[in-house]
Amino acid sequence: MRDDEQHGPLAGFTVGVTAARRAEELSTLLRRRGATVVHAPALRIVPLADDSELLAATKELIDSVPDVVLATTAIGFRGWIEAADGWGIGAQLLDRLRGVELLARGPKVKGAVRAAGLTETWSPASESMAEVLERLLAEGVEGRRIALQLHGEPLPGFVESLRAAGAEVIGVPVYRWMPPEDIAPLDRLLDLTVARGLDALTFTSAPAAASLLRRAEERGLLPELLSALRDGIVSACVGPVTALPLQARGVDTVQPERFRLGPLVQLLCRELPAGARTLPIAGHRVEIRGHAVLVDDELRPVPPAGMALLHTLARRPGWVVARADLLRALPGSGTDEHAVETAMARLRTALGEPRIVQTVVKRGYRLALDPASDAKYADS
Repeated sequence: MRDDEQHGPLAGFTVGVTAARRAEELSTLLRRRGATVVHAPALRIVPLADDSELLAATKELIDSVPDVVLATTAIGFRGWIEAADGWGIGAQLLDRLRGVELLARGPKVKGAVRAAGLTETWSPASESMAEVLERLLAEGVEGRRIALQLHGEPLPGFVESLRAAGAEVIGVPVYRWMPPEDIAPLDRLLDLTVARGLDALTFTSAPAAASLLRRAEERGLLPELLSALRDGIVSACVGPVTALPLQARGVDTVQPERFRLGPLVQLLCRELPAGARTLPIAGHRVEIRGHAVLVDDELRPVPPAGMALLHTLARRPGWVVARADLLRALPGSGTDEHAVETAMARLRTALGEPRIVQTVVKRGYRLALDPASDAKYADS
């Protein structure tokens, strides 16, 4: 049995989840594949029925019917209709929507539109807002009123392009994002990210990414956060719009081809193991993951200090690393090199095979790389 079949492809990795909505679903998918999950909602969603902005926008559309309505998310469109029903104006809203050019971004949105008893005029096969924009501009939008169902995040360039072409664009804010009521979990996630205690951080909305960046800036941790996300921690986004706030800060992101939670998890199942270091050491196959090590396909959890030492040794496998250099790699390192010896003893115990790390008297420590591999890794 392969290690992925026995332990799951994400065993030994820690993944942060910033989602507010569907967080439990995403966390469950990750845990089923072996990941350790740290969840901290970066946002909270204002309940639709309590949102005065949505009520005002809905009344405006009923009173002054637009030429085009663009539905962007299934949950947002359903929520809009349900909220209007709660306010006693649902029938009026549906009546107005029957008489307009109704565009649905993708099959899930199309399903929500039809469930409301409506029929979409058109829906892009790609689920791409760029394709929607291309169609509208090709039709000509000068002098037309276009209602855009917002989905909690900005659509950079979309509204500006329509307005530049002469359209009047009305935003329909179906739900609004606010900071979480309890900020402590987000701060803990932020601290863990800065300390590089995560292997990946997942984002399912642009506001969540923006919220994490904003909180880091408020705490004076933005440079450290960006450094961690640019080097070492995988930023996994459900789609290109979600990735924009991170990319604007120079953070590379990975995204699945289909903008869904399942493909997002499958992407991490490929990305994280691919980044793990596998070495032949002391007669064993050793795969170094985020917070655990696979020794001959046996998963061995390792304390954070031990993982810090192991990652440092693995940068130049087979080479001797001085105690002073290992001390600097320890979390919260001080000046006493005895801390290295203590952490090393715990590392060896955790690995279950003390020969993996050799002590080189008066010099330091090295990974006991198998002789046949010495040449291969000598210059790595």
